[in-house]
Amino acid sequence: MIKKYLIISAAAMVLALPLLALAQLPVPTIPTVPGTSLSEIESIIRRIAQFFMIIGVILAVIYIIWGGIKWMSAGSDPKAADEAKMRMRQGAWGALIILAVGLILQTLAGIVTRVFFQ
Repeated sequence: MIKKYLIISAAAMVLALPLLALAQLPVPTIPTVPGTSLSEIESIIRRIAQFFMIIGVILAVIYIIWGGIKWMSAGSDPKAADEAKMRMRQGAWGALIILAVGLILQTLAGIVTRVFFQ
């Protein structure tokens, strides 16, 4: 019974981490002048990219940890161990892809505002 509560509380803490990270971001202000500038568009793109990168990397780490737990609990079953190793590889590739997409979005935001070429 205690093991079940520990697993649920650990999962709740891991899921609460993005909320703590997002709580540190400054509150966006709504412009009072009609229209938007390139710097506002760049700021929006960067925030969206950072949000999805944080969520994606946290999910990838959870997936890798899940694979590690499955590998440890596989015992002498080679099929279960191979599936767990594959899950860990998929989590690592997922994290790399998420970070690459975040880098691409950051670069596009810099190109849109022409800060990238200065």
